[in-house]
Amino acid sequence: MDKQSAVVFRNVGQLYFPQTKVECHYSLTSDHHWSKSDWIGIFEVGWSSLKQYYTYTWALVPEGYTEGASVNYCALFPAFYLPRPSPVEYQFIYVGKMGEVCGRSRSFTFCAPKPLEELETLQEERDGEEGEEDEEELQLVIPRAQLLQRQLEECLKKQAAMQQALDLTMKETDMGKEDSKVARMEWEREREVMKEEISELRDNLRQNSETLKRMKGQHKDVKYSQENMSSEVSKLLAERDESQQRILELEEDIKVLNGRETEGSTELERLKDRVKKMSSQMKHDEEKRKSLQVENEAAVVEVRGLQERLEASDHVAESLRRELREQGTRQGHAHSELHQARLQVAQLTLSLSEENLVLREERANWALEREAYKHAAETDKKKWQELSSELQRKEEWLREERMEREKLEFELGRERDCNRVFMGDAKRELQELKASLRNAQKEREEQQADRQARIPHTT
Repeated sequence: MDKQSAVVFRNVGQLYFPQTKVECHYSLTSDHHWSKSDWIGIFEVGWSSLKQYYTYTWALVPEGYTEGASVNYCALFPAFYLPRPSPVEYQFIYVGKMGEVCGRSRSFTFCAPKPLEELETLQEERDGEEGEEDEEELQLVIPRAQLLQRQLEECLKKQAAMQQALDLTMKETDMGKEDSKVARMEWEREREVMKEEISELRDNLRQNSETLKRMKGQHKDVKYSQENMSSEVSKLLAERDESQQRILELEEDIKVLNGRETEGSTELERLKDRVKKMSSQMKHDEEKRKSLQVENEAAVVEVRGLQERLEASDHVAESLRRELREQGTRQGHAHSELHQARLQVAQLTLSLSEENLVLREERANWALEREAYKHAAETDKKKWQELSSELQRKEEWLREERMEREKLEFELGRERDCNRVFMGDAKRELQELKASLRNAQKEREEQQADRQARIPHTT
């Protein structure tokens, strides 16, 4: 019965690339009792037997692991043993030491990337599957050139927006300059007009003052009527007061115009600073855009190099696959030879058993001669026991070699030499067994001949 909650797979992607190793993250819960015989296999979705795995690796735990504790770890699947790109769906299966399924992952596929580009991994978060409340990180893999192109487009958009804002600011600055220039020209005209009025009023005041002084000087000599003189003096005094009041008003207007000129100058300086900042920002954006273009060109060159490396790696992979097929053929021949050797060993064992049975029957028939041939019989028995134990040891050794060969199934390169050594040893052992059997038969024939030679002499 599957234990769905004993082992939980984490961060399982929707697709993987066969050209790179695959990381399988999993969590052992407190309900699972880990064993060094646990393994993780990649199965095609819809599998019906644990023998249908495509590839597998041993399930390991960190150092210091205690039984019954919850722990997270990661297993690696080498790129050489991964399935080829196809739409077939696979899943991770965790198998315990007793052959029980302790956990299974969601389905995924293997696909090849588009013309080899350097890939970038982006982390996004998504809701967990099977009703889990925690969130898992989803890894998105995109080409680096595409990422750089996207960044370049964003920078160009930002630069266009900043250029538009700068143009608007420049336009506002120009309009402000024009308005300030018009206001300054108007202020200059008003100032000149006021200066002329002030000068004219001062001239009138000076003339009036001189006239008043002259009239006062001539007061003794010229006889005017008291009423005309008084009205003239009052008029002149009123004009003088009015002129002084007008001068004060014009001076206030000059102060206001000076304040407006100061504000205009401050606004102009602020606009100039803003234009400088926008110019520096544009220069920085232009440098950043150039650097992104250079980086994009370097990425294109690097992509081309990676494409060449991919083609070379494809040729190497094809040669390795041919060698793997040849090795599989040779391994099949080795298996058949091994099977034939096992059959011969079994036949030899059966022959030895039959010979041993015949020898025992002969010993029973020749019970009267047991004392005479006791030493020879004990010697034969010892030899047969040694041969039987030797056969048992060879069988155990063959079983151990078979188990070792199954465990080292993925190391096909080194297994080639191991198979040669193994077949040489098996043939040599077979020859030794045949020689031992021939020697045993020869000794038995000699003993029979010796017994037959002694029977007439005894009678």
